[in-house]
Amino acid sequence: MNLQIGTGKSRTLNKKNIGDAISSYFRLLDSVSLSISATNVHSFLLGLKRETIKAGPYPNVSIFEAANRIMTDLTILYGVQALLNGVLEAVRFDEYEVLFGNENHNAFDVMARNERNKLIGEAFNVATSFFPGKKAASMKKLRASKDSDVIILLLYNADAVSDTYKPKKENNVFHLPVHIPF
Repeated sequence: MNLQIGTGKSRTLNKKNIGDAISSYFRLLDSVSLSISATNVHSFLLGLKRETIKAGPYPNVSIFEAANRIMTDLTILYGVQALLNGVLEAVRFDEYEVLFGNENHNAFDVMARNERNKLIGEAFNVATSFFPGKKAASMKKLRASKDSDVIILLLYNADAVSDTYKPKKENNVFHLPVHIPF
């Protein structure tokens, strides 16, 4: 499957192609170099923030930025896989339109529609310390939607929150902490 990362085009993911999409993404990741040459902490950090990776899904961005985009992409892929497998009973769609990376050509990272419902969703992958701010910004964006009768979905990495984290219950708002197997 050609995921066309960075094209600004949404991809349709469903039960038939989600496994292939995940495999294709990992094949892209296999082409990324795993080494940074550094003689001290300063040069190491500078390499993370400034050196561009030459391959993979984001070949022209810094290692640091690529890591952020890649981890969010994996949150989307594994989140959609979980949704297609029925992890949230109230969120059932046959297919999802997704955008990877920083492709803000559509309003939301994840969208779906069927004869009864419409879904809009945002995805992110952050450290625990950044979770509250990222969650607030994502929810603000989702709530600003012009559609009043819509399912709102927030997908995030499961390790950003404690196992006892319970989001506040709201009608039509669903949280999906996503486990990314490594």
